[in-house]
Amino acid sequence: MRGTTLAFATMAATVALVGAAEARDQIRIVGSSTVFPFSTAVAEQFGQTSGFATPVVESTGSGGGLKLFCAGVGEEHPDMTNASRAIKDSERELCASNGVKDVTEVKVGFDGIVLANSKAGEAVNVTIPQIFQALAAEVEVDGEIVANPYTSWQEIDPALPDAAIEVLGPPPTSGTRDAFVELVMEAGCEEFPAIAALEESDEDRFEAICATMREDGRFVEAGENDNLIVQKLEANPAAFGIFGFSFLDQNLDKMQGSFVDGVEPTFENIAAGDYPVSRSLFFYVKNAHVGVIPGMEEYVTEFTSEGAFGDDGYLTDKGLIPLPEDDRETIRQQATSFTPMS
Repeated sequence: MRGTTLAFATMAATVALVGAAEARDQIRIVGSSTVFPFSTAVAEQFGQTSGFATPVVESTGSGGGLKLFCAGVGEEHPDMTNASRAIKDSERELCASNGVKDVTEVKVGFDGIVLANSKAGEAVNVTIPQIFQALAAEVEVDGEIVANPYTSWQEIDPALPDAAIEVLGPPPTSGTRDAFVELVMEAGCEEFPAIAALEESDEDRFEAICATMREDGRFVEAGENDNLIVQKLEANPAAFGIFGFSFLDQNLDKMQGSFVDGVEPTFENIAAGDYPVSRSLFFYVKNAHVGVIPGMEEYVTEFTSEGAFGDDGYLTDKGLIPLPEDDRETIRQQATSFTPMS
């Protein structure tokens, strides 16, 4: 009797697992708001041409997406996550601790991070150290590190606009925020001698100063909705917003990107490596779901096709900066064979 009961219990568990796997016939994708329009375009093309259901794509931010992605294996968890930065070691450890052990990383192209404002406002040419001075919680003034005293751009440099500092940006869960801190805030703070000296004497203090945004209302966390930022910038032409170049590219009738270190944020300048605030974009695949959730192999094949992320692919119309051709071929082979990250 015990043997019969165990057999029935095992069979029931097997049926339950099969049922769970079959409960969802749509790919579920979460993650970066920057990669969202590219992933959505691929999902729509895939749904129209493949015979599979159109994937569900959610904009949760890179950090939020990776948290959901790494929470476990099973149809209740996302199959893929988009990211506007590379996965962190701590996130890989979270994945592994929850049984998400085989993950394929797919680099899809490049993007720039822009400081943009309404075309009704003044065009700006700003340096990376000046952006740090405008947005850091603490700055260096006359050799002393103090709470940020700057309330207008002209207080930083007379050549900048005579306007109050107001910048709308992404929250800490955003990959754009992570990349902005690394490429702008951390790079900018190193240009100030008293702050730079802390890297040797007090590394924790140095890192805190370089990475901490001000919280006095001059920098405003505006969430993951870039459309909302654009609406607020149109209402206040003196304000600036931080978001990906691809989003600026889709709103050039309303927005203008600031020159950074004398370089305009354009497709050509980012592709050439001349624009200083640029980063790689990714998506990650949960290999345990491949072959269980229908269409995952075909979706990855579509995303990494020349017709999508190639030089003349439809994603370039959305603002994606393509990878070099040799890199695309290597990534295509790794992606479509679902080679796990080492």
